[in-house]
Amino acid sequence: MFSGLVAETGRIVKITQDGETIELVVEPHSDDFLTTVQLGDSIAVNGTCLTVVEINNNQFTTTLMPQTFEKTTFKNLEKGSLVNLERSLQIGARLEGHIVTGHVDELSRVLKRTVNENAIEVQFSLPQRLHGQVVAQGSVAINGVSLTVMETGDDWFTVGLIPHTQLVTNLDTLKVGDEVNLETDILGKYVVANLLGGRK
Repeated sequence: MFSGLVAETGRIVKITQDGETIELVVEPHSDDFLTTVQLGDSIAVNGTCLTVVEINNNQFTTTLMPQTFEKTTFKNLEKGSLVNLERSLQIGARLEGHIVTGHVDELSRVLKRTVNENAIEVQFSLPQRLHGQVVAQGSVAINGVSLTVMETGDDWFTVGLIPHTQLVTNLDTLKVGDEVNLETDILGKYVVANLLGGRK
């Protein structure tokens, strides 16, 4: 489980495929990010929960199944791509942001990007399957970053990127047409599931 409060980024060093397994090597920008990481630990990479299978100096290796690779933005990334990193929450830690599972629901696309005085407003596409799970003032995770929804429409929603978020994540690099990993709030999922169940 994660909080969506990304404070670290890294670069993809290598993506290779061996049969049904895709191997991903990532190098965090901070020298101390991996100091206490152990084999088997979970790290959210662009909002996707992955397991550390190897640590070598300041790089870590994870593996992805083909389904995960195709369902997420990893299929669009290459060596040198910038990714968001977050370690899993520890018991007793303060929960800021919101509960992020690291299980990407759908890909979303940047529809509009508006630079305002104090923030960047970004409009994203909203897949029909997730309609009802994204509400104004609710939470979403974009590439693993916890964000508050400003407005919603039939097939879109907007969020605001404050200067701090622009500085410590890769969301500042997004352009119109770019795809992102989208995870809706798990509490919203349960609410929608209960409502739909009540109609049966």
